[in-house]
Amino acid sequence: MVHSLVSLCAREVVSDHSSSPTWLRWVPRELYGALLEAAFACYRPLAVGELVQRWPERTLRLGGRRKTGQIAPSRLCIQALLLAVVRGLADQRSALQLLDICGLQGDEGGMGDPMGGWSLTVALCTMVIQAKAGAQRAQRKEGERERKRFSALERDRDLKRERGERTGVKGLQDDETCRDKTASKGPISEKELIKGVRRRMEMERKRGIVVTGLKGSKLETEEKEADCEVLVHVRADLFVNARSWERVRVALSTSGPLKLQCRYLRVEEISVTCIRTLLNQLPHRTLLGIDIRYSSLGVAGLAELLPLLSTFPELNSLRLHYCNLDIRRNNLGQEEVLRDLSRGLANLQELRQLSLTALRLPGQLRVLLSSLPQPLEVLELPYLSLSPADLAYLSCSHHVSSLLQLDLSENCLDETTVPSIRRLLSQASSSLQHLSLSGCGLTDALLGLLLPSLGGCWALKSLALALNPLSMAGLVDLVRMAARMPCLRQLLYPNPLEDYQPGLPNLPSSTQLLEWPLDESSDISITSNQLSKVLMDSERSDLFLTCDLLNYDKDLVD
Repeated sequence: MVHSLVSLCAREVVSDHSSSPTWLRWVPRELYGALLEAAFACYRPLAVGELVQRWPERTLRLGGRRKTGQIAPSRLCIQALLLAVVRGLADQRSALQLLDICGLQGDEGGMGDPMGGWSLTVALCTMVIQAKAGAQRAQRKEGERERKRFSALERDRDLKRERGERTGVKGLQDDETCRDKTASKGPISEKELIKGVRRRMEMERKRGIVVTGLKGSKLETEEKEADCEVLVHVRADLFVNARSWERVRVALSTSGPLKLQCRYLRVEEISVTCIRTLLNQLPHRTLLGIDIRYSSLGVAGLAELLPLLSTFPELNSLRLHYCNLDIRRNNLGQEEVLRDLSRGLANLQELRQLSLTALRLPGQLRVLLSSLPQPLEVLELPYLSLSPADLAYLSCSHHVSSLLQLDLSENCLDETTVPSIRRLLSQASSSLQHLSLSGCGLTDALLGLLLPSLGGCWALKSLALALNPLSMAGLVDLVRMAARMPCLRQLLYPNPLEDYQPGLPNLPSSTQLLEWPLDESSDISITSNQLSKVLMDSERSDLFLTCDLLNYDKDLVD
């Protein structure tokens, strides 16, 4: 990675913290971004704090999608960032109004000690609550100063009155004149003692005074009144589970100088009631996606949440993983519940990404997808027990020609479903960029039937076929076909059956292929060398082959 001259100079400047008082006051605002980036890259939390505390721009955006090989910011730097934001609330040099740290989180325990999504969420909520407490302490101190100032005025008036009585008539007249002026002004009201428009508006809101001139719904009026005292809006991706739910709820309901906004919400192992509470407290115009995992929603619970999700106008992603949606277990009222689901999904006007993992909804794909008003771009249906009728519908649906990413992993494919898959690939050939058919039971014969259709997907960038029972001959045919696909950059292939220890069934399942030990007596590298030779013969050095299922990442090719 080649660094620019500005980046190299910024790294040198932030490396010596003792010199920061010298250069901070003279740094032009255009260089703050480069200095902050260097401070994060060089693990300089003190420099991060000093730069953020006096940030000269209205907006500070960190995080986002990291480049290949780029390490997530360290925990200490993120903590210094959050502390500096709170300190900057009282710093007149700071112009910050929006802090966007979406995507700043890393993997817990990764290189550089990054802060994971759950830890970052807790730290953000703590920051919001502490900022509110600090603002309240500042208000109490200012109120105490106002009371002391008023008491001093009263003492001065009493002293003047006593002096007037001692000095005679002239002093008395002067005192009467002063008293007349004071009486003409009237008694000092409480509002005159409270300085600042925000303070006065807060007092009026607490007393229930309706602010005139604000038009619109009650919800809009309440949001405007709540935002009037906000100094900095903080936008982030939140990760909530049973341990952090109460802290997040308090932070979202706190009105103070920091306002927490959410771009993507991920919740795990919490009830429908808790999820509904969070959705009611989130700002409605910032949420883009929600990811619900390992929560026993049930079909009725999901039907209850969908009307709430429709109130978020920008929501474009819905992910449900292991949420106990098993239609086969619910016989009574099943049709009515499915109609509720269909009506709820129909109200998600901007939905473009749908992921349903292990929900056990065989034969119901038409009910779920046909009501969506817009064609999907990302559709993930792993472990969904798709039936031949489901795949037949999908191949003819209004979504197929717009799909950029399709995941059908762990859905059994056989001779009866191959025509539907071939029709699906033909319809999506010009748009599909990422395809996963891992664990679908593809043998050499089935893969041979699909290879012409796969080869026709000229826009495909990544293809995952792990945990399929293929022989070495089938793998060679697969790689030869992949080498002829001009846009393909990554292929996840399965270990051939010849690499496993003896005793493997003739048609092993994906679970057996995952758990069965490889034959250590044979050289595993022979397989990769043979496949690499196929690529070399095809003059494809830009196609990456891997059988490492755990470290496979399709996003690396984007």
